[in-house]
Amino acid sequence: MDFDLTEDQRAIQETFARFVDREVAPAAAALDEAHEFPRALFARLGELGFFGMRYPEEVGGLGIDLATFCLALSEIARGSLSLAGAAAMQALMGTNFLHLLGNGDIKDRLLVPALRGEKIGAICMTEPNAGSDLSGISTTATKVDGGWKISGQKTWITSAPMADFFTVFARAGAERKLTIFLVEKGFPGLTVGRSIEKMGVWALPTSEVAFDECFVPDGNMLSKEIGDGEGHLRTILSEIRIITGAMANGVARAALAEAIRYAGERKQFGKPIAAFQAIQFKLAEMATDLEAAEQLVRYAAWLKDNRRPHAQQAAMAKLFATEAAARTCDQAARVLASYGFAMEYPVQRYLRDIRFTLIGGGTSEILKMIIGKELAS
Repeated sequence: MDFDLTEDQRAIQETFARFVDREVAPAAAALDEAHEFPRALFARLGELGFFGMRYPEEVGGLGIDLATFCLALSEIARGSLSLAGAAAMQALMGTNFLHLLGNGDIKDRLLVPALRGEKIGAICMTEPNAGSDLSGISTTATKVDGGWKISGQKTWITSAPMADFFTVFARAGAERKLTIFLVEKGFPGLTVGRSIEKMGVWALPTSEVAFDECFVPDGNMLSKEIGDGEGHLRTILSEIRIITGAMANGVARAALAEAIRYAGERKQFGKPIAAFQAIQFKLAEMATDLEAAEQLVRYAAWLKDNRRPHAQQAAMAKLFATEAAARTCDQAARVLASYGFAMEYPVQRYLRDIRFTLIGGGTSEILKMIIGKELAS
């Protein structure tokens, strides 16, 4: 059993750590306060090859495994969860089905530029009445001459206002089964609606998207056959959970570092508060949670990379890492006391942002159900 990172993994982790320290962390607060999508930093991630890390070289990728990808993503989240969320959407959910199912034209026009960060992709699954329950999706696709007409409403669509294309899940055919379509910016009937104001990840726009008999040509039906959408979606759900755990770990690491820094500088009763056992216990619990969470995420990613069963471990990693990160951010705010409540310190941003990871990829309650079913089987 070898817990050491490879030389390549260390080099990639260090590359993104330097990028975060020099470019992301200094800009994160200002971007957050401005509710501004981090376009310049997003473009830099394209230059660093992040969006193509998981994809093969023939489409402009780097062919790197999930475990290494998670190391890089965790570093990005340490600097800004808004940027990490946008990056994760682009590198996985926004481009995965184009690579897996798209024809040559789609790959040339959209996938390859997206892996360079020149085009932005989004995925449309969640609806006003359908979140965890995929059977509740009601958006429809009706066959017409030369293509399909899509009608329905999607919500909580990450990066929607700046997206160049959308991977859309809709019900098609006589049995109304989930089918995957590619809707491009400018298609008649596509409308990016109101922006959803959130308590956190302010620099990551989230919006409603509407389809009013939006015409999609036959070539933009990504599904190989009507109704295969749910099966394809389930192939990446575990990966979504693993990378969400990696993002939570990055935020937790930032919160822990800020708590340690503050505890070493803040003096009360004539000595740094880090000298008090009450504070030491908080820091010890935070650090232990983070260590355990990182190992769970790394193990789940290793299982996936080695094509071993990993659905249960992915759910466990996401469940533990996100809940542990939420505890860590809360405890960091307590260490800073009044300053943990002050907008001038980053801990309040970590505390607000981390809730984003508790939702995406499945709530904790859904994950517990999945783990319980796996154990029962």
